[in-house]
Amino acid sequence: MSDGQRRVLMLAHTGRKAALQVAEELVKRLADARLSPMALPEEAVDLSTSCRSLLSLVDPADPLDAAELVVVLGGDGTILRAAEITRGTDVPLLGVNLGHVGFLAESERDDLAFTVQRIAARQYSVEERMTLDIMIELEGEELARTWAVNEATVEKASRERMIEVVLEVDGRPVTEFGCDGVVLATPTGSTAYSFSAGGPVVWPEVEALLLIPIAAHALFARPLVVAPNSVPAVELLPDSPPAVLWCDGRRSMPLPPGARVEVRRSDIPVRLARFAQPPFTNRLVAKFKLPVHGWRGHGWRGDVHEHRHRHAAEDS
Repeated sequence: MSDGQRRVLMLAHTGRKAALQVAEELVKRLADARLSPMALPEEAVDLSTSCRSLLSLVDPADPLDAAELVVVLGGDGTILRAAEITRGTDVPLLGVNLGHVGFLAESERDDLAFTVQRIAARQYSVEERMTLDIMIELEGEELARTWAVNEATVEKASRERMIEVVLEVDGRPVTEFGCDGVVLATPTGSTAYSFSAGGPVVWPEVEALLLIPIAAHALFARPLVVAPNSVPAVELLPDSPPAVLWCDGRRSMPLPPGARVEVRRSDIPVRLARFAQPPFTNRLVAKFKLPVHGWRGHGWRGDVHEHRHRHAAEDS
């Protein structure tokens, strides 16, 4: 469209009371800032009549509708859902965290006024994060292709029996073992399921792919970090119990014995809107609430609360 309007698509689980309240506030603030808020019909139905009057409803088949930005209200799961909508476009995502950790989110619920202010002033940059292309094969025949932002996970399909797998990197076998699963992750996913499985935290600037065994019965079952242009794969042994492939914990497909899951760095990144580019260390400490009170390194005075104080000053 070329009508000069600046459209912002809001995505949220409005069926949840906390999200509904924030959604209504966001719509009103966007409209007051002379931006055009949009929403999916199934999410707008829970909003008040006065709030809906400020909204444009989008076609679920083409939800972006010339949007400049997608503002996502929720945790990382909601942002991953939004990534499915924006994939392959130039439209960035901006997350407002309503979850517990919210590593992908850029702001918190209490910063909503600041968030809209920065959007209206176009005071944000766009950061691109690596994603995965995933291919599933069986006996040389391609079964499916899919993708992921955080990780692709090969997991046992039944609780009773572990799966038997071989790990491969760049066409060469590395090791085989029985396990509950294997996580194939991006640096962005290193603070998600990969982290829970014992994988390393990888700074987003580091381009790499991660392989993390889950509860492996083997002497050599350490997490592996390989080059971004490497091609890691997980093969189920022919006598392995069936497994299931999960992508970002959102999409799944069954894996029969003998199936092979191969991942590559995708040419399509996920685009995240950022207000600033503070060190990733700050985000790590804040999101995981890591204890750093004893630190007396260079520039320590006042650094811990600098971000919050800056927001307060700009809101006033």
